[in-house]
Amino acid sequence: MPAQKLYKRRLTKDEITLLYEQLRKAWPSPKSELNYVNPYTLLVAVTLSAQATDKGVNRATEALFKVVTTPEQMISLGDEGLKEHIKTIGLYNNKAKNVIAMSKMLVEEYDSQVPEDREALVTLPGVGRKTANVVLNVAFGHETFAVDTHIFRVGNRTGLAPGKTPEKVEAELDRLTPVPYRVHAHHWLILHGRYVCKARKPDCQKCPIYDLCQFRGKEILE
Repeated sequence: MPAQKLYKRRLTKDEITLLYEQLRKAWPSPKSELNYVNPYTLLVAVTLSAQATDKGVNRATEALFKVVTTPEQMISLGDEGLKEHIKTIGLYNNKAKNVIAMSKMLVEEYDSQVPEDREALVTLPGVGRKTANVVLNVAFGHETFAVDTHIFRVGNRTGLAPGKTPEKVEAELDRLTPVPYRVHAHHWLILHGRYVCKARKPDCQKCPIYDLCQFRGKEILE
């Protein structure tokens, strides 16, 4: 017998518009919580953030980005030098290897510039679709939807964009998100999932979209 869906029903077109409008009021100026200097350092930070917190990555890159802001500088720092900066981050050995390889590829194939193209980005070592979508959205303003655990959870709980895989949730968000909200939708949903619709216990008392949310397990407010 299939598991029960997390949501009671899917949101209507009008409800989706209202949901985004209410998230916009809650976070009028959303932005990435990762610190970065330019598109290259953003790419590095997002690559390092896999299975790590943004705060943890920011602590590690604070000193790193004072000495490294280009692929050439990263290559000069080298694998061991990079590890010294990021050893507090999980999987740092493999991440260091990928960042150095990624930097070399940027120098050799992209004139040291971060390509503004998803197909090109995902060919870089350590860069998957989610990382590529973050970079395209944050660095270049593309209307992309980087589905992390927070967005996956919110999409399935609320009835906004349910799906069994991150790719399915991404496709639904792309299909259903109205034009005025497309650039910032990714950030609103991440912030909502990180600070309100938390994994273990959503904070329904503070939820700006409580009335719209179709989550079967949401708290019954007085």
